Amino acid sequence: MSTPSITAAAHVRPTSATIADVAAVAGVSVATVSRALAGNYPVAAATRERVQHAVASLNYVPNANARALAGATTRTVGIIINDVADPFFAYIARGVERQASADGRLCLIMATNGDKERELALVDLLRERRTDAVILVGGASDDPAYRKQMAARARALDADGSVLVLCGRPSLGPGVPTKMVAYDNEGGAFAMTDYLISQGHRRILYIGGPSNFSTTASRLAGFNRALAARGIAEDPALVQQGAFGRPFGYTRMKEILATDLDFSAVFAANDVVAAGVLQALEEQGLRVPDDVSLVGYDDVPMANELRPRLTTVHVPLEDMGREAVRLGLADFSHDAGASSDDTLTVGTHIIIRDSVKPRS
Repeated sequence: MSTPSITAAAHVRPTSATIADVAAVAGVSVATVSRALAGNYPVAAATRERVQHAVASLNYVPNANARALAGATTRTVGIIINDVADPFFAYIARGVERQASADGRLCLIMATNGDKERELALVDLLRERRTDAVILVGGASDDPAYRKQMAARARALDADGSVLVLCGRPSLGPGVPTKMVAYDNEGGAFAMTDYLISQGHRRILYIGGPSNFSTTASRLAGFNRALAARGIAEDPALVQQGAFGRPFGYTRMKEILATDLDFSAVFAANDVVAAGVLQALEEQGLRVPDDVSLVGYDDVPMANELRPRLTTVHVPLEDMGREAVRLGLADFSHDAGASSDDTLTVGTHIIIRDSVKPRS
């Protein structure tokens, strides 16, 4: 078959070209154009070339929604986080965006601001868009009703050919079709608490983290396990939960300093909380680490910028984001060695800087 004359395109305005116009210029059916553009079906090289030539001549842009309705990939990855300004989420999101871009995907970043209902609604929205993978980041609520609703969405995504990837959050239960990127959250807290104890600190104040969040639960479990391993009794007064933000660390630390609570070290639930704690201590004339030792969790860049530089638990945040995309898109990969594993766990370790001093 001879290549159709490109002059046929002259009757179609580039801004209004349709898939039918491309089919007419290429001399093939609309279905063939769809297959050639999707890249998921075998199409003869000569036919694909004619379609591409017609697309270029018409300045045709495929409609993502139409492709989704036809069952083709929309070549997008969605990531749902709590807060775009929180470094923990921001660095994971950066890893997701960079890996998605490397894999030829558009990255959609959405924030819940801690609203469970909004999180469920955003998953629904990404499912409607036929997103290739939906990545949920960070701690999850321990509400059974919420978990049941999210499990239902994981099954719906799976039925649509998409996947729910849990990044840094617990499983939704056996048999729920998800993929997971986890990190040793409890182990990191255990190691940090044990380090403080090894430096002579037995009255350690744990501050920060919502009480109903899986992240908080795991870190507290590691904290308490380290105390038990060293024969130190738990003191409920030394556990001050609330939020993960800097304002909470600052406000709660000021409130505690107004009491007679005895402690020699503070384990902040994350580095941002630690920054607030540090400010409150300084305002009260207390020096870190001479008067009070201070540690954090996550090892975001802020930890190395504080003075003194913060001892913290390192979590490979950007790597977690990249791995979440790789797992989510594994079924789209044509690489013979592509991993089919559903779970990947990355390690954590403590970074010793300047904010801890041995207690004499």
